[in-house]
Amino acid sequence: MARAVTGQRKMINTLAAWSVGLLIFFPILWTILTSFKSEAQAIANPPVFFLFDWTLENYSAVQERSNYSKFLWNSIIIAGGSTLLGVLIAVPAAWSMAFVPGKRTKDILLWMLSTKMLPAVGVLYPIYLGFVKAGLLDTRVGLVIVMMLINLPIIVWMLYTYFREIPSEILEAARMDGATLRDEIIHVLTPMAIPGIASTLLLNFILAWNEAFWTLNLTAAKAAPLTAFIASYSSPEGLFFAKLSAASTMAIAPILILGWFSQKQLVRGLTFGAVK
Repeated sequence: MARAVTGQRKMINTLAAWSVGLLIFFPILWTILTSFKSEAQAIANPPVFFLFDWTLENYSAVQERSNYSKFLWNSIIIAGGSTLLGVLIAVPAAWSMAFVPGKRTKDILLWMLSTKMLPAVGVLYPIYLGFVKAGLLDTRVGLVIVMMLINLPIIVWMLYTYFREIPSEILEAARMDGATLRDEIIHVLTPMAIPGIASTLLLNFILAWNEAFWTLNLTAAKAAPLTAFIASYSSPEGLFFAKLSAASTMAIAPILILGWFSQKQLVRGLTFGAVK
């Protein structure tokens, strides 16, 4: 009887998980399908799902109108650079909070997390003026700095959580063997926290890749990433849904492929330390 109940619960959980997964994936599937439709089919009512004349004309039009490779390269540099810079800063910060906590460590962590609740538009004006005066407007360097700063609280929190699961006795043993602080972080702590660091890198790369507010307000042409590439298909004449869907598909394809191939590592990292 108990086995039957357990089997039913597993089946219900599996069906619920698949239902949620399909519900989340449906907008992406609809965008991909729309990218292969004509503009007339894209706005047809009732909508057509699979039974339409498939075409690649939207992708050809997007390629002719925009330099996709430039936007892609900007996204890679901005997302990758901000993630690496953030981890380089967050690792020693998370180490000090995890292994040398002070009286205000929890307050600092909560304060860092509270900055994510601040509406971005509330600090747009001073940051925009600062970028203009510093010559960072519409530059990759400027966006790397901004993306790093807005995601730094998440990076520190994730690494702090992972580092807390590592026994401090291991680091104490390394110190007794003559390890310096640099050796302790690089040669002892980092290899043990590789799953957590890898998942942090992946998650924050995705967050930086998908960021649209700052990229649309701090770039124009030179450093514009794929989020600006998508926004360019909204014009005063109206939305071109089929071409917009093609541009969106081209923008999300790299990150979808990355997520697909790294999903095991991401899950492993997110559950790092959860089970003893």
